[in-house]
Amino acid sequence: MQSKLLPFFDPAKADFSVPRLAEATIPVRSLFGGDAVWSLSGLERRPRVPFEPLCPVPGQCFEQAGPPEYVAGDPRKMRVAIVTCGGLCPGLNDVIRGLTMVSIYQFHVKEVLGVRYGYPGLAKGDFVTLTADKVDGIQNIGGTVLGSARGMDDLGAMIHHLEERHIDILFCVGGDGTLRGASALAAKVREKGLKIAIVGVPKTIDNDIPFVARSFGFETAVQAAREVLRCAHAESKGAPGGIGLVRLMGRSAGFVCASATLSSGDVNFCLVPEDHFHMGGFLATLERRMDKRGHAVIAVAEGLGTQVMPSQGRDPSGNEKMGDIGPFMKKAIEEHFRTAKKEVNVKYFDPSYSVRSVPANSQDSIFCWNLSRQAVYGAMAGLTEFCVGYWHGYFTLVPLGMLHGLHKCLDLSSQLWMSVLSITGQPSDWRAASLPQPEDPATEAAE
Repeated sequence: MQSKLLPFFDPAKADFSVPRLAEATIPVRSLFGGDAVWSLSGLERRPRVPFEPLCPVPGQCFEQAGPPEYVAGDPRKMRVAIVTCGGLCPGLNDVIRGLTMVSIYQFHVKEVLGVRYGYPGLAKGDFVTLTADKVDGIQNIGGTVLGSARGMDDLGAMIHHLEERHIDILFCVGGDGTLRGASALAAKVREKGLKIAIVGVPKTIDNDIPFVARSFGFETAVQAAREVLRCAHAESKGAPGGIGLVRLMGRSAGFVCASATLSSGDVNFCLVPEDHFHMGGFLATLERRMDKRGHAVIAVAEGLGTQVMPSQGRDPSGNEKMGDIGPFMKKAIEEHFRTAKKEVNVKYFDPSYSVRSVPANSQDSIFCWNLSRQAVYGAMAGLTEFCVGYWHGYFTLVPLGMLHGLHKCLDLSSQLWMSVLSITGQPSDWRAASLPQPEDPATEAAE
């Protein structure tokens, strides 16, 4: 494992069962004929995926996703809706297209609707009709054609518009805040006794959603970040005392920063929120690096700000608002070298918006299509209150309730982080690096 779940997760106390809205009793073959698409075994008979592969304890297993042989109700009478929430992410349009195309072409649903601008748009009843023609080619552009917004809205108003438009399935595409909102919406739907399936499709560039080993948009973000790091490396070597400082995404998880560091090979310092950072140790190590090599590249994840800057409150999604770590680090570096009477030229890069708004690369596009398929398959089989997961190489169905209070973060004992330490040469203990060094350990591994 290259990640950890925080707070501590005890699989023995978790409920892995996926709620069922209705029994799947109608054979797909009787509705549409043929068996090419539906050749896999039915949902109830497929194997389950153990939480950990070497310890398949009975009950501690995710239900495996896949196409059903039986559906709950006639899809031709169903209406489905799609809402995208939170920040932009490469692949959002791929998911919108995938959900639309699978619903229309494999299940012949009556209508597919898109919700404009997230949960607030749902509370206003702001719907648009999605057809195969309307989603044609949208996978080649960044962002989301539906628009997006952060935060929840009035649950009663949201449910009112779902009922008014006779929505049978709502696909909620977003990160931890969106999935929390989906869980709250599902609870309200259940309380009112409504037959509306609420299904989550996990979206996070940071790759920090539990039980999703890889989230869509992550590989594209790493690829885009690598190009920025290469530019920062060129800038650092093009000026006396050049320092390339790049701020990357990662509120609570440093996966993008760590992976981009390995991908570029040019980074000397990779600073992630999981590491126990010490500003004095970092600046002392950076100074030694500059004395010996004359240039450096620093990749810093945005979440490091929680360790060195005061909280700025919370955003509409309930996430902690952090101060901007990039300018803070730039100022700290310049002040340190000014006090030491040494010249540095800090070149600061913040590619956050350009990274998250690009179209998905080929691997992410494929992954988006598969996530979309599994979301539709599970919903059509009568299941609800689940998020499509990806665990140990299998697509799974994760109950929304299991995600409460958990986030995935980088494991500092993993091979991923050991590789980062190896390629950068940075210390594994920043506090110890602030002490006088008998021998110069300045980072030299990256050029």
